[in-house]
Amino acid sequence: MARLKVTWVKSDIGYPEDQKLTIKSLGLRRLNHSVVKADSIAMRGMIVKVRHLVKVEEVS
Repeated sequence: MARLKVTWVKSDIGYPEDQKLTIKSLGLRRLNHSVVKADSIAMRGMIVKVRHLVKVEEVS
């Protein structure tokens, strides 16, 4: 199963509350923090919602 490395690269200040909560639900705690998550449809949906705030890489 593929895994995704999600890195928070842009501040969520000034963005709607639902996007801030999505960042937290991804497990990101501070700028430039990265997490590795299993690739799933739900995970892709969360990433699409905050795609302007995060960077995503595929990890083997």
